[in-house]
Amino acid sequence: MKVYSLLQKGLMAVLVVAGSMGIQSCQDDDDNRYYVRVPNALVTAKTDADETFFLQLDEETTLLPVNMASSPYDGKEVRALVNYEEVDQASGRYTKAVQINWIDSILTKPIAADLGEENDEVYGNDPVEIVNDWVTIAEDGYLTLRFRTRWGNSSQPHYVNLLRTNNPDNQYEVEFRHNAYGDTYGMVGDALVAFKLDGLPDTNGETVKLKLKWNSFSGEKSAEFDYCTRKEVNPNPEALTSMRSTFKVK
Repeated sequence: MKVYSLLQKGLMAVLVVAGSMGIQSCQDDDDNRYYVRVPNALVTAKTDADETFFLQLDEETTLLPVNMASSPYDGKEVRALVNYEEVDQASGRYTKAVQINWIDSILTKPIAADLGEENDEVYGNDPVEIVNDWVTIAEDGYLTLRFRTRWGNSSQPHYVNLLRTNNPDNQYEVEFRHNAYGDTYGMVGDALVAFKLDGLPDTNGETVKLKLKWNSFSGEKSAEFDYCTRKEVNPNPEALTSMRSTFKVK
């Protein structure tokens, strides 16, 4: 089986970004071509109320792609990896004007419904490792995760979800669920998924600790993220959609 660490369009280079910095400093043509294959931002791809396609870079910064007249995602909101360059053009109400060299969507999902006693059967509890990486972050109302597990059967999609734990002492506690459908052997590889957090209580402008729990290969683990309910840039966003991933996850 041909294994990809993350996504096809240059994302394997994320694993060696630190090493690539020295190469990029040479500034020759080969270096520049390598640079545009490496993602330099994690964004939310959005369509504004007037159908303008733009990217949310962080809580405050928006990017206007001058070389893309419309969204490649049919107006749906998704998380994506992108390689872009700032350009000296008018950006209107957006923070910066940019040229998009490439953009690749990440599987983007809402928080899953709590099925009670059926959670284990439906959502599974197969082990994963959450990778401490620049793309593992809570921002713009999403929890984006790079996770690592075993992939043996190339035709068997893995099912990943985020559930609320309904912990009475922490309303911002969630758990990552992974159902490999028995595909728990084989080579180790990474994938990305993003979960929209609008199913959590509004933080009312405060930054709180979002606690993530998961079943790892060495037992239960947890991590905390700074989280604040996002301020809507688009007052009428279209429905969330699940986009593709190189690894077969759903």
